[in-house]
Amino acid sequence: MLFLEGLMEYAFLQKALLTSVIVGVVSGVIGSFIILRGMSLMGDAISHAVLPGVAVSYMLGVNFFFGAAAFGVIAALGIGFVNQNSRIKNDTAIGIVFSSFFALGIIMISLAQSSTDLYHILFGNVLAVRNSDMWITFVIGVVVLLLVGLFYKELLVSSFDPVMAESYGLRVRVLHYFLMTLLTLVTVASLQTVGIILVVAMLITPAATAYLLTNRLSVMLFLAGGFGALSAVIGLYFSYMYNLASGASIVLAATVLFILVFIFSPKQGLIFGKRSVNQ
Repeated sequence: MLFLEGLMEYAFLQKALLTSVIVGVVSGVIGSFIILRGMSLMGDAISHAVLPGVAVSYMLGVNFFFGAAAFGVIAALGIGFVNQNSRIKNDTAIGIVFSSFFALGIIMISLAQSSTDLYHILFGNVLAVRNSDMWITFVIGVVVLLLVGLFYKELLVSSFDPVMAESYGLRVRVLHYFLMTLLTLVTVASLQTVGIILVVAMLITPAATAYLLTNRLSVMLFLAGGFGALSAVIGLYFSYMYNLASGASIVLAATVLFILVFIFSPKQGLIFGKRSVNQ
């Protein structure tokens, strides 16, 4: 009841809830493609690589979205370039790029002398979200969902069978970078909510939860978005009621949902899944 009363009374809580739900939905949708393509580490890389962009934006006095998005795209292109033009494998290229970008970001933040902002960037603080951040998150969410809807078939085919996608004339490499761009946008939108350290959890956990419940991508996208939104609401509730870190609360809520599905899923769960196999 106190949480509902707070929603009715406090504008900051309303903005936090809306922003969290949007982030949960788009993270679940993009995360579904990420885990199907076996690119979970790429989500981690992009989330760390945006830190220098945040620092540059802070130094220039502009919204962190612009710098973070630019450095996220640069990191994605850099990983692809290194992987395609050397003997280095993709996971090694990811490790090199994201660790170097993250280290550069920490140094730049320290030069800017803003440890408080660094804490919020790393771990999120959705209860302090500004109007501009909320609207940027909303616009990113709408754009990402529209683009996923428009290119759903192409992303579907290239995710499950890249060879067949190329035989159909699809530009698999272009689709890869297109998805990396969407991933960067979602990562930037998630910074205020869960922070750089925890954003990969919101990309992976709701999608993994949905993956245990269905074999159809269309259903998985809706379930993942729903689990992401539900995690945001539950996490924000505990964050507000018990004065807990918002990002960590949201991630833990998503983890609890995953554990429940992991145990009780009708087909893939530990309990019912084993029963069906034995029968």
